[in-house]
Parts: sequence; structure tokens; C-alpha cells
Amino acid sequence: MSQASNPPAATRLTIASIARLYADGERIAMLTAYDYPTARILDVAGIPILLVGDSLGQVVLGYDSTVRVTMTEMLHHIKAVVRGTTRALVIADMPFLSYGVTPEASLENAGILMSEGGAGAVKLEGGERSARTIETIVRAGIPVMGHVGLTPQSIHQLGGHRVQGKTQEAGRQLLADALAVQQAGAFATVLELVPEQLAAAITQRLHIPTIGIGAGAGCSGQVQVVTDMLGMSAEFTPRHARHYTELHSIIKAAAEAYRKDVADGAFPGPAEGTRMDPATLEQILRFSPLDRPEMAEVSGGIPLDRDL
Repeated sequence: MSQASNPPAATRLTIASIARLYADGERIAMLTAYDYPTARILDVAGIPILLVGDSLGQVVLGYDSTVRVTMTEMLHHIKAVVRGTTRALVIADMPFLSYGVTPEASLENAGILMSEGGAGAVKLEGGERSARTIETIVRAGIPVMGHVGLTPQSIHQLGGHRVQGKTQEAGRQLLADALAVQQAGAFATVLELVPEQLAAAITQRLHIPTIGIGAGAGCSGQVQVVTDMLGMSAEFTPRHARHYTELHSIIKAAAEAYRKDVADGAFPGPAEGTRMDPATLEQILRFSPLDRPEMAEVSGGIPLDRDL
């Protein structure tokens, strides 16, 4: 096959690609991803941005909040998602206390997520309080996505998962936070749990994309936790999420059917097995000491490792 007949390699999207989508008025779809097989599917489906969110602490690792996620855990999942993609821009969440303590530590950890993890950008929470950190990281050549409104790493300070910016004072602060993130050099910002009118007004005042989650349709794009979108949980679905399928019931039904087939002897069947030439089997067993009549009475069978 000639080189000309080979399909062109996929081009990895960058923040410049996202800026072009924004400039063209195209609404930007973003999903979280935490593992290789899911990332492959979402990449082929054409999702332009995949966020390896610290939400993995709750939806993948079973923690009670995002604050327990470590840099080591983030790196593990970021590498898997990057390996599973060829086109999507992969953004890495900076976990709790990996930034905002000192500018030097923030820059070092952002660099690790890029150089070791392979991410194309990082995301961190906070508006005015994080502006200096964002500026430090951006000046070093690392793209940053901001995150204002409800910031899950500050959930204990905020008093729970509540809509942000509903009062005059809180709304003005949220607008100031979004402007601070933009001024610091972020290429985009997430708006989480913000009244839709306020989110739309903030979007109109910024010249970078806003990615909403529970912030209405007036944002430049939307992000959802992939397990919510796939209907993986039977316990709780956030109000802002929409199930596009019901994998919880599908996977449960498949597992129950598998368990029954194994118990009934219906799995594996002929289609899942491999047979050999009977004559070859006879030759193998003929020369086996355990298959000789005189050994049958004295042998206790094949010894286990603990008996060796």
C-alpha cells in the first residue's frame, strides 16, 4: 500500500482549536473521562474536550469528596485518557492543594500533569483568589481553564452543593471572579451551578468560552460527568444532568444473565471454546504418569503449589 493511500493521522485539538470553535459560534461539548476504553469511545464520537476531572474521586474511586484525590491518582487516570485519544484536547484537573499554596508549587504540579501525564491543559478552581496562580502557570506556557461558581474542592467552606451567585453581592463577586480568571490568561472557564440568567450575562461579558454545568444554555459550551450522562448511577442524578442512556440497568441485567449462564452450565458454550485433535489428546495422556493405571491408586492428583 502506498503512503498516499494511508488515512491521515488525527490532529490533536489545542486551545487554539477551541478558540476557533468559540469564534465560529459553535457550542462546545465537553465530557469527563477517567479511563482508556471510555476515552477511546468519546474521542471517536467527536467530543472536542475531555476533562480528567477530580470528580473521579467520587464516581470512580468511591471517595466522599474530591478533596481526597491525589496527584498520583490524577496522573494515573490522565495517562490512561491520553493513551485512549488521538484528537480530543485532554484537560487535567489540578487536585486539592496541588495549587494555590505557593506559585512555585502550583507551577511544578501543573508541569507534572503536562509533562508526565500528557495533558494539553490544566484546570483549577477559584476566581480572584486564584488569579495569581493562573497567571504564573500561563506565563510558563501551560494553558489553564478556570472554574468559578460552585467549586467542589471548597465544598466544606461553601456549605454543600448549592447554586452560587443568587444574591446581589454573590452575583457581583461571581462576575468579578470570571473577569479575574480571564484577565489572568485562562483560555476558558467553567461556570458551575450558576443561575442561567447570570451565567448568560457573564458569557456575554467575556471574550473566552464559558463551559456550563448547571448554568443554563446561555454558556459557550457544556460539560457533564460522563457517568451521569450514561446513567451509571441508580442512587442519585444531579438536576443539571441528563441521561442519554441507562447503563446501570443494562450492565446489571448483563451481569445477572452471565451469573445465571455460569450457574446453569450454559457458559461457556461451543462458540467460546477451542477443541483439539482427539488423537493428539490420546498421545498426551498415554505418556502421562497420572494417566497410568498403576499410578491412579497412589497419586493424590496434581500437587498444589503449597505441597511442593
